[in-house]
Amino acid sequence: MSVILAAFTSDPNLLGCELHRLAGQVLLRAEHRANAMGVGTYAQDEVLLRRFASDEALELASLAPPHESDALLFHGGRLPVGLSLEDNTQPFRARRWLFGHQGSVTGLESLRAPLLESLPEHLRRQVRGGTDSEVLFGVFLRHLRDLGRTDDPRLEPRVAGHVLSDAAREVMKAAFDSGVTRTPTLNLVATNGSLLVACRFGEQPLFYTRLEGSAECERCGVTPGTPESQPAVGAHRRRRTVVVASHLKRPAGWVELTQGTTLVVGPDLQVHHLHEA
Repeated sequence: MSVILAAFTSDPNLLGCELHRLAGQVLLRAEHRANAMGVGTYAQDEVLLRRFASDEALELASLAPPHESDALLFHGGRLPVGLSLEDNTQPFRARRWLFGHQGSVTGLESLRAPLLESLPEHLRRQVRGGTDSEVLFGVFLRHLRDLGRTDDPRLEPRVAGHVLSDAAREVMKAAFDSGVTRTPTLNLVATNGSLLVACRFGEQPLFYTRLEGSAECERCGVTPGTPESQPAVGAHRRRRTVVVASHLKRPAGWVELTQGTTLVVGPDLQVHHLHEA
């Protein structure tokens, strides 16, 4: 079983602090044999990916980038023997987009060819691995392309959310039409650094929380006694972060997305739900 974790913050300088606040709340491994673990972050105009070795002591601090970043997307899971870690480790990247899929699609072998055939050639070439997750990413990108919004920095969070859920529902319909009786698990998360969208389709849960500002930060040494004149105090008070996670150690303060629901978050860090019929 794979794990997904995403964070979208109002202060890119404090992303590491927000990860520190999540200590004891989230899991980064659902099984000890996880061998495909990666994290994507942003550094100004660049999208950066890092991979982790299967024997690495993975902690939340390990995910923090050495640079400022508005968003982070982590995925950890186990790939079957024969699949390249280089080509198949999530999150996947295309231009400004990072994408992760937690779950599985039963009967992919009967769905893969027609779904790939539905992609324009340039997107088909980007699917280098053998996972259902990368095909899902291709379908998501096709829906964005059809709207002419793939690289639009002004893309509205609600539009991105509808695109994500449309991609999920397309794959679910394809599975049903091909005779697959087991409902796919499609917990999908995507970000372009300016917004965060996530949807839950299937039995496996997906959670979110909103971290509010606080004038305390153990990581930065900010305490209630730190003078208000220190810039760090105001910065920590103003920070806001929305976090999406599939596996929790402590559920207090977290909200579980209901099935068929898409969460959308824009630069204002307000959380909105799209409910699909």
